[in-house]
Amino acid sequence: MKTTPLNSLKNIFGYQAFRPPQQEIIEGLIRGEDAFVLMPTGGGKSLCYQIPALHRPGVGIVVSPLISLMKDQVDALNACGVKASFYNSSLKSMEARQVLAKLHDNELDLLYIAPERLLSEDFLERLKEIPIALFAIDEAHCVSQWGHDFRPEYCKLGLLRRHFPKIPLIALTATAEPHTRADIIERLNLGRAQCYIAGFDRPNIRYTVKPKNNPFPQLLTFLKSRDTEAGIVYCLSRKRVETVAAKLAETGVAAAAYHAGLSADQRQQVQDDFLRDEIRIIVATVAFGMGIDKSNIRFVVHYDIPKNIESYYQETGRAGRDGLAAEALLLFGYGDIAMARGLIEKSLNQERKRIELHKLNAMVGFAEATGCRRRVLLGYFDERLDTNCGNCDICLNPPSVTDVTENARKALSCVYRVGQSFGMGYVIDVLQGSKKERILSLGHDRLSTYGIGRDQDRQYWSALIRHLIHHGYLEQDVGNYSVLKLTDLAKPLLRGDQSLTMAMPRATEKKAATSSRRSPGAIDCDQELFAQLKVLRKKIADTAGVPPFVIFSDASLAAMAAFLPTNDAAFLEIQGVGAHKLEKYGPEFMTEIIKFNHLGKV
Repeated sequence: MKTTPLNSLKNIFGYQAFRPPQQEIIEGLIRGEDAFVLMPTGGGKSLCYQIPALHRPGVGIVVSPLISLMKDQVDALNACGVKASFYNSSLKSMEARQVLAKLHDNELDLLYIAPERLLSEDFLERLKEIPIALFAIDEAHCVSQWGHDFRPEYCKLGLLRRHFPKIPLIALTATAEPHTRADIIERLNLGRAQCYIAGFDRPNIRYTVKPKNNPFPQLLTFLKSRDTEAGIVYCLSRKRVETVAAKLAETGVAAAAYHAGLSADQRQQVQDDFLRDEIRIIVATVAFGMGIDKSNIRFVVHYDIPKNIESYYQETGRAGRDGLAAEALLLFGYGDIAMARGLIEKSLNQERKRIELHKLNAMVGFAEATGCRRRVLLGYFDERLDTNCGNCDICLNPPSVTDVTENARKALSCVYRVGQSFGMGYVIDVLQGSKKERILSLGHDRLSTYGIGRDQDRQYWSALIRHLIHHGYLEQDVGNYSVLKLTDLAKPLLRGDQSLTMAMPRATEKKAATSSRRSPGAIDCDQELFAQLKVLRKKIADTAGVPPFVIFSDASLAAMAAFLPTNDAAFLEIQGVGAHKLEKYGPEFMTEIIKFNHLGKV
């Protein structure tokens, strides 16, 4: 009987059903169609090219930006019985020759490679002699100048379409707002590709923003109830990374620093120790983390504000990749904004500087938001939530709400009166009746909306306009100097057919009791058995020389501790258990569960 993609999903990767729109993407690639895929971290992007590579003749070539990411993904595939290798500068000459021999002998299902090596003249000629199943470009936002992690070497990947016009190509990313998406598609020559936007929501992550008052004690308070969990603490500067890591170590926390100022060997050692659960917390700059596959990261703390929402989204997305409950804490201080702005201002590229300042302002808008954080976050990526999320600090500890319908109409009307051709700062100047020369020279002091907002301060109007943006009444055209434009949603509000409320700024609110509501992704299981299974997993992983999550994710262990499988059929029902893992690891884990049952502990 012919093996289907669903058979491969179940028997190799241990999942019972596809998530939307995985099956559609996979079947399209198998037919030879191109695809652009935007899917949240932990949403199953890798399966979208891994399974087609197993069902098409030839080898799947995967472009990946980081050596460590390649190794993690290859380890995970090998653990499932898939023939995968990577080809990069970390290999010794003998190892590199062995990989190339496997490639020429058609012994590989997937080969992971960096863009520079792939696009070398020698390697491109080599590939012309080999059957290729597909090309997959991971972390595709690196292609775009609008992306938060632009990499010049990625720009040349558009050449693949010219060299291999008949080979299907898939580009995948978790973070791309509309301008970045369009840029990726253009640069990679994916004009005929099917586009799949699976959404950005990560409902298992709880988003919290706290005023940055005394940051290190705030961090210790947060960590106090998470003394067995793995996490990442992000800081903007190397100096702060070193300071925070040293202080954590002094308090007995298993933490280490990671930044670009360390040697490659030092960085690799820290990352390996973290992946293998030898250290619990990494304190890092943004140099750490892109594509990290460690699935049991339970929290991400931003000690300083990130420079853009894309970075924040991707960095917080490293928590809870296994779908279990996770937390994202941002400590927000206005001094950090000046620091981030200073870093941006050093750029000599004026266009790049303009883009990055716009993105920083959007990040500040998220931190200052007085409504549901998730709605603000998703709204930036042009995705709307119909209701508040119930799993952020604003939803769990709501501030008081006031009616802003009349002032919202004033703001929208002002945007319209200035011709939908100016940014937020200018619109606020007109509302407040500024005497700036530009306003007077353009005659905007004669508009009916000139000065009608004098009764509120600039901070209020800024918060209200951001509120209108977050809820889809206004949009900022980032490609055109952040000009404000009305959307169709604004019409009923302007006509008076609709009302609007807004939460009061948090600074004026008394602290309410913390909600005990469970986060999506929380799972009931025997915690003692869960802990014992983690010990067993660590022992097996150390023997195999791979990170523990390569053996099984926390989600798989939690399901084992909840459902207590003690035979092959039951064990195969656990998420993440395929035939290869059942044969290789099942007996030891089932023995541990049987022993735990025998002792009468469940």
